Amino acid sequence: MFDIVIRQGRIIDGSGLPWFRGDVGICNQRIAAIGNLSGAEARLAIDARDRVVCPGFVDAHVHGDLMLLADPYHEPAIRQGVTTYILGQDGVAMAPASAPTLEYMRRYTAGFSGTPELPHRWASVADYLACFDRTTAVNVAVLVPNGNVRMEVMGLERRPPTPAELGRMGRLVRQAMEEGAVGLSSGLDYIPSRYAETNELIALCRAIAPDGGVYVTHMRRYDAEGMPASMEEVFRIGREAGVPVHISHFNSPAALALPRVDAGRAEGLDVTFDLYCYLAGSSILAMVALPPEVQEGGVEATLGRLRDLEIRQQLRRGPWQPRGPLEEVRLSFVAAAEHRHLEGMTLSEAAAELDLPIADAVCELLLASELAVGCIAPHRHRTEADIQAMMQHPAMMAGSDGIFTGSRPHPRGWGCFARYLGHYVRAGTWTLEQAVCHLSHHAARRFGLKDRGLLREGFAADVVVFDPTAIADRATFDDGRQLAVGVEHVLVNGELVLHEGKRTAALPGRPLRRG
Repeated sequence: MFDIVIRQGRIIDGSGLPWFRGDVGICNQRIAAIGNLSGAEARLAIDARDRVVCPGFVDAHVHGDLMLLADPYHEPAIRQGVTTYILGQDGVAMAPASAPTLEYMRRYTAGFSGTPELPHRWASVADYLACFDRTTAVNVAVLVPNGNVRMEVMGLERRPPTPAELGRMGRLVRQAMEEGAVGLSSGLDYIPSRYAETNELIALCRAIAPDGGVYVTHMRRYDAEGMPASMEEVFRIGREAGVPVHISHFNSPAALALPRVDAGRAEGLDVTFDLYCYLAGSSILAMVALPPEVQEGGVEATLGRLRDLEIRQQLRRGPWQPRGPLEEVRLSFVAAAEHRHLEGMTLSEAAAELDLPIADAVCELLLASELAVGCIAPHRHRTEADIQAMMQHPAMMAGSDGIFTGSRPHPRGWGCFARYLGHYVRAGTWTLEQAVCHLSHHAARRFGLKDRGLLREGFAADVVVFDPTAIADRATFDDGRQLAVGVEHVLVNGELVLHEGKRTAALPGRPLRRG
């Protein structure tokens, strides 16, 4: 007697091999049998004729650190077949964190993490992982953010650590790994993560090496001019620390980036990357619109500088624009209620609405929201052809970089995986088998989730059933909250979180660890 049998589906097992017709039997949260189960009894049978049956997808880079707890049913994920999130990205996240560090991280990252009121309390990685034990619809694995570790030991100081401080930081990383983290992340555009020099990152990565942890990095630069040196830094860290390395949201020109990935792998470096399939990014407005020196010292220090008329005059003369003209940046989330109507507008439109120059409009929005402003910025250094070339590289895996705040969020959190499975498969960019492999097994293997990412007997029953002719993204830059369509059933740890296209009340997600 099985708990559930999924009958007569086109099974795509995540390995990249061709599909085959068969049944999947599930019992006690595990895949118990795959094959011809026509004579088997089950408490529930799901007819999967003309449907694809595949492993649940792993989002290799996503910002659900707080919003998943605030919205545990999390339809943006399950409507795309995503069953596992990798959290703790970009070196600035939620654990480990003493009370002062957590307060800073919540305020500083509010533009992409949101500002939800939560009953949960945590300090360590172990405490944080426990918050996700059968309380959410998807599983969670976490990275150790280097910015958190740095702040715990030396606050927001912009200097190299002393040997004693570096030793303390390494011990914090070791503790986090022993408590279940799967690697270390850095976000070398964010404060204080950006203050870490290469030798510091090498030392911290040596602390994850004994557990097979992976170094995951938002590099210093992704544009054609800065990308080569940034990649060389990543490779040096991997070489000297003896760890695999993974480049987050690899939004670089393919013709320049992919040969360097190939060269690194030929040298013996275990290099991979994740990618979302859109020609715009999303982040906090302060990082995009303010020079780093204006942000030094934390949220209150930044707000103080934005009130300084001399600094505002300097910004007015020449705002820092590393990602292109600020006029084209679009507001996705504004915490201040009096300015929330500006969500969806470009900074040019918002400045006109406020009757201010753009630099002053940026300062006004950041001051009113205490920096809790999110934005969308067009990419200016890559094309659709770059996306497709990166998709087809064997080291690629899917990371939505999803952000779930504001009324006009980037569509990638609601549509990235469905777009890969729908638009790009139907366009012939890759096959369904290739898509499923890149969206499931690649990331599960990368982060050491050894019983996820494949349909195999004995593996955890994270299973998706979808209509390959109907699966599609619906979210757009004008309406980023449109749910994807075409996924009919989703099981997480053997429990249905989506059944016949309807969300259930089940919250079977688990915290995941390496191995």
